[in-house]
Amino acid sequence: MAQNNREKQAPLLDLLDDERQAKAQKYASIRRRLSIVEVIATIPLFVWLLLSGIFKDIAEALSLATVPQAVVFFIILLTAYLILTFPLNVYRGYVLPKRYGLSIQNIIGWLKDYIKIPLIMLLLGSGIIALLYWFLDGWTDIWWLLALGLLIIISLALSVLAPIIIIPLFYTMRPLEDESLKKRFITLTAKADTAISGIYLMDFSSRGTGANAVMMGAGSTRRIALSDTLLKDYSPEEIDVIIAHELGHYKNHDTWRIFIIQGFLMALILWLTDVTTRAMLGNFDLASISEVAAMPLLAVVFAVIGSLMTPITNLFVRRREKAADDYALKLTDNPEGFISMMSKITDQNLDEARPNKLIEALLYDHPSWQNRVAGAKDYLARREKGDK
Repeated sequence: MAQNNREKQAPLLDLLDDERQAKAQKYASIRRRLSIVEVIATIPLFVWLLLSGIFKDIAEALSLATVPQAVVFFIILLTAYLILTFPLNVYRGYVLPKRYGLSIQNIIGWLKDYIKIPLIMLLLGSGIIALLYWFLDGWTDIWWLLALGLLIIISLALSVLAPIIIIPLFYTMRPLEDESLKKRFITLTAKADTAISGIYLMDFSSRGTGANAVMMGAGSTRRIALSDTLLKDYSPEEIDVIIAHELGHYKNHDTWRIFIIQGFLMALILWLTDVTTRAMLGNFDLASISEVAAMPLLAVVFAVIGSLMTPITNLFVRRREKAADDYALKLTDNPEGFISMMSKITDQNLDEARPNKLIEALLYDHPSWQNRVAGAKDYLARREKGDK
């Protein structure tokens, strides 16, 4: 009997396309190298800004109050960063996906999408910087705690507004119209005893060949969004598993779990940024952390400490993804469909199925194909034994 079970499960091991996976490994390797190049290219910019004293010269020339001066400096920093990294972003965001068959956009279409990101960064970032330096100027000792409260409020607002304001800037969203899938969705939500406002489609096919699904929003805006590319190549049973996974996030309260963990980590990052920046002020002839000329130092310290904390956040998120996988397997009782779906989407998106374990631990916020499929195979083995 054991031999027969292994024979039945053997095809599940061979669902990945070797050619696609070879391309996925090259694609991931190039992207990682580009990230390293970006860091190597940008750090000297911030060091030069600190050592040259140019911000102090600009501050004396402008003669502005702290808050408007900070906004001007932020715009200068952001503009310099965007100019410096633009060639990298064109290669990483347009040339590379085009070369590997993940994008169908022309350069004009890509640029129209790309320009929206700096504009959002400029508008949102200017407001955050204005408030941040108001805190630094008036409450220097506890600025980091006030900044934490500000970031929490902004995160909550963006969670609610993302499906109705942010995402539509890049993708057209429309309610699912397929009646058979809607019935399956209603059946799944009833089985899971959940209250989701609806299921929506995003027009991924207008830009590329990838596929994705996500639970987004909060309260009345909470919804499951599926890329329209899923409907073309995935069976209803595979889409069931995808929806069940997103329902798992809702049932497990993962949005709030992740939000709380990230809040604690952000408090630690901001506090360490405050302590570290104060300790380094003298090295750059800076008098106070509230001095606007210290902005490049504050930005670098925050970025470095945040990067060091990223693996902790990724570990927690991977565990929540694993919990959502487990929920989907129990809700659908379809490990075969789960494995088939995971294999399709891994190849389709050119994700590495078997990344280096250290790279996965440090950089991945989702479990790799090999770990997610291992969980499904474990469920399948327990089902065969009658012990789900």
